[in-house]
Amino acid sequence: MLSAEQLESRREAVAASEDLSALAARLSSRAELLLRRPVEPPPLKAQLTSDGGLCPDDGSPLEFDPWRPGSHRCLSCGREHTGTRHDGAWARWQHLWLAERAAELATVAVLAGRSDAADAAAGILAGYAGRYAEYPNRDNVLGPSRLFFSTYLESIWVTNYLAAAEMLRAAGLLDPAVADGVSAVADEAANLIGEFDEGLTNRQTWHNAALAAIAVWFEDEELAGRAVEGPTGVLAHLVRGFGSDGMWYEGENYHLFALRGQLLAMGWARQAGVDILADPRLAARLEGALRAPALSALPDGTFPARKDSRFGVSLAQPMYLELWEIGLARLGGPTSDLWDWLRVLYASTPPAAGRFDSYLHETGAEPPSVPRTRSDLSWWALLEMTPALGAGSGEWRPGNTLLESQGLAILRRGDRYASLECGAYGGGHGHPDRLHLTLHAGGLHWLPDPGTGSYVARDLFWYRSTLAHNAPRLDGSSQPPGDAQCLAFGHLGEWAWARGSYEPLTRTVVAGPRYVLDILEMSAPDEHLVELPWHPSAPGEVLTAGRWEPGTGADEFVRAVERFVPEAAGAVLLRAGGPEGATLSLHLDGAAELLRAVGPGLPGTGADARFYVQRVRGPGVRLVAVLEASQGETFVRNWRATGEVIDV
Repeated sequence: MLSAEQLESRREAVAASEDLSALAARLSSRAELLLRRPVEPPPLKAQLTSDGGLCPDDGSPLEFDPWRPGSHRCLSCGREHTGTRHDGAWARWQHLWLAERAAELATVAVLAGRSDAADAAAGILAGYAGRYAEYPNRDNVLGPSRLFFSTYLESIWVTNYLAAAEMLRAAGLLDPAVADGVSAVADEAANLIGEFDEGLTNRQTWHNAALAAIAVWFEDEELAGRAVEGPTGVLAHLVRGFGSDGMWYEGENYHLFALRGQLLAMGWARQAGVDILADPRLAARLEGALRAPALSALPDGTFPARKDSRFGVSLAQPMYLELWEIGLARLGGPTSDLWDWLRVLYASTPPAAGRFDSYLHETGAEPPSVPRTRSDLSWWALLEMTPALGAGSGEWRPGNTLLESQGLAILRRGDRYASLECGAYGGGHGHPDRLHLTLHAGGLHWLPDPGTGSYVARDLFWYRSTLAHNAPRLDGSSQPPGDAQCLAFGHLGEWAWARGSYEPLTRTVVAGPRYVLDILEMSAPDEHLVELPWHPSAPGEVLTAGRWEPGTGADEFVRAVERFVPEAAGAVLLRAGGPEGATLSLHLDGAAELLRAVGPGLPGTGADARFYVQRVRGPGVRLVAVLEASQGETFVRNWRATGEVIDV
């Protein structure tokens, strides 16, 4: 990762910086456990199954413990489970974790002068070198792989494995025999990864990083040129994968995954002699990629679970903090307001340790009781982050935002965040949720996008349906894949608005000081059934006088369908109640039939949840709703429409 000269310069920087010294000390302390209890590479190839790594009783994830290969504890019920499928799932994390630990130990060795850490890192390298060819390249899901079931995991592993080897070699701490073994691994990995080009995808950013790392290891200019400048190389992904608004085309979850791979790939490219950021235009592309998820972040510091995303993941996870730390360090510019954004994350409620393919730094860590600091980051941060946080510009204030290439219109006021999906479908990870409405206010995620759960669970089909979103559908079917358009976006004084179109539907959202006005319209030559689901995250009840009767529409995922019969015509008031008197009031159009039903809840909850659906039929439809999130007293009493005028 760094040359001998760069390592010497970095040692001096670490010694002179309070933040870097604290991180170095913590990494050195962390190394003690692995030095006392060394771990050999597992003999198993990782395996992907529908039930491996999950509790057979309640479906909860089983704990990953690097020192317990044959017994796996359920994090929910506490029971121990055994079996080859669980062992195969465990091997996935163990291979990735060990390569990370090799890089961490190597960093401690070269920057803290720990010869024992160097020996331990070399031991991991040698362990894999001695058996890499024995892992079978079969039973794969997505591309060739020896250690895993998909090529992208092999690429993640290779970047860490070669980072450790390259640092030890640069510092003169790698035995020639071990280096020869590393070369054999790198050569075979280059063949595996190089033959499986995945085009313009988030996974290919990691293939590029791995191939660039291999090119640096072998000083192979031809391979470096392919990895950096090829049709699907590092440059192509920077220019074409991240849109004009900076966001990766597959949404926030894959943006963050691709950005980490991209930053690593760019770092290896720099070691190969290609300084991509020397071009101001490319530096601006990286700045946009760092800015985009900060602009779309929810008020609680999580990213919206758009498209195939995990739900409720905090951007204050150390893995994500490192993106801004390292990206901003490379860009320079200590007065960027993204430093202010980074301070917001460091001050936010600390999320529990996460488990990610590309980041197992916090494996086994207890839930933090205080916000994380720079000393909680990984070995990569010690190599690259600035000695101190940049000064910033004073305050992070994103305001109303339109991410144009995403078509994501965000209307903010205080702690209220409303967004309208009116952009591209998003490729293979896209969802049929054009014109979906998200609402977060008063610290509560009232109307969420659920994202996606497990890719090997049956409920994946639910989360990838229109009915699982706050998005309209026609004639009882999910939206066909297609793009929406943002027709209007603006703000003036205390008001902001956005209008999106997904033919033949349009949706207009107007955000004012106290409420959000939502208008769904459909105009077509033929009659259609228009349905608009509402998924409040808190329990709700209809306060309008009336009764519930059995309804229709149950299916594999939906049950307990009922229809509301009001006593009188007019708007229907649905109110959801949160903690400490917080409420969301939805004044719904009485022209539509209102249904309620039970379906899968948010991913990871393991519980069902009630949701509501407005249903109306016609060639021309308009559904009006007024949404008010409040703490205590509510102010909206009702609304009425006269022609084109809506009075609230």
